[in-house]
Amino acid sequence: VQLVESGGGLVQPGGSLRLSCAASGFSFSRYDMKWYRQNPGKERELVAAISKDGGNTNYSDSVKGRFTVSRDNTKNTVYLQMNNLEPEDTAVYYCNVWVRAINYWGQGTRVTVSS
Repeated sequence: VQLVESGGGLVQPGGSLRLSCAASGFSFSRYDMKWYRQNPGKERELVAAISKDGGNTNYSDSVKGRFTVSRDNTKNTVYLQMNNLEPEDTAVYYCNVWVRAINYWGQGTRVTVSS
């Protein structure tokens, strides 16, 4: 199983970014996917989750209404569209999947929201 995140960077408050997570090594369309974020010294926080067919999504209260998770099962990719970004959104963002009772993580992509 391999998860590769991309799309992070530096953005001003109020700006937007779209993160991508390219997955391989498992049957992508059969698994729910999640996005987490983490800052140094803090626990990893669940940001968004999407069901295997994309029909159900869930968000943390801190990002609800600003972030949208989606997936393209033909491309084995999950996305996180982040709008109206705030400095508090600064973190390393990770893609996550449980496959056969093993928890897999990508290497993360850093998002910095600053003027």
